[in-house]
Amino acid sequence: MRDPNALITTEQLAAAISDPALRIFDCTTYLEPAPPGVNNPYIAVPGRKTFEAAHIPGADFLDLQGEFSATDTKLRFMMPSADVLAAAFGRHGVGAESRVVLYSIGSMMWATRFWWMLRALGFDNAAVLDGGFDKWTAEGRPTESGPPKGHPPATLTPRPRVGIFVDRTKVQDAIGKPNSVTINALSPTFHKGVEPSRYGRPGRIPGSVNVPAATLADPATKAFVPLADAEAKFNAQGVTRDKSVIAYCGGGIAASLDLFVLHQLGYDKLTLYDASMSEWAQDPSLPVETG
Repeated sequence: MRDPNALITTEQLAAAISDPALRIFDCTTYLEPAPPGVNNPYIAVPGRKTFEAAHIPGADFLDLQGEFSATDTKLRFMMPSADVLAAAFGRHGVGAESRVVLYSIGSMMWATRFWWMLRALGFDNAAVLDGGFDKWTAEGRPTESGPPKGHPPATLTPRPRVGIFVDRTKVQDAIGKPNSVTINALSPTFHKGVEPSRYGRPGRIPGSVNVPAATLADPATKAFVPLADAEAKFNAQGVTRDKSVIAYCGGGIAASLDLFVLHQLGYDKLTLYDASMSEWAQDPSLPVETG
């Protein structure tokens, strides 16, 4: 594992939970079907209700769409400016000396999305909880209920990394390039375009390969699969260490889980197409491949 500090087990978190520098965050969002006539692939519902019902003791809640996404676009979950993002984390008590633990319910992809954004800010002292809240509760570990108590505000100075996110121009330029591979983190049915897509035109970015984020976690425990198994899945799709990787999905969330695993495997040239199919499938000038 390249970065042991980027992943924390339930046992490790339980042992460290009284650390005053610790900042634990529930990152859960739920995607609900959009009502008829609404030109959005889904409605993003923050997981406040489930947070208030039960959360890890001392945890705070992060609303991805409501506070940590760009507000100048109709696309969901787009990365805001570094200053805006750093200020949002600062309001939740994240400073240079903080130790951040991120978790979510159902899938770790919401936690890995926040991890990827913090990485883009140049903040490296963040960890994803392996197995998330599902594993924590399955083990009978303590929880508490009620609204978040929060932490005193802190100052987080951004040190942005270049190339963590790319736009559609970079994705287009990479099509057909032998030194690049584009990964679709959605399910095989979405990748093949064999069923209607909530994002627009069914199908995938031409030439992209499919490593579904869901296959990188154990369906029973919700924890990451062994790294050797994960690397075999990527290698089988032609994802190798010598290639530049662009990952995408529907809205830049599931793809962050693929990128987290690749980072742990030691891959270096990693980037996220933030707008993903929410943009690509809606633009008839951009090519789509099916089958």
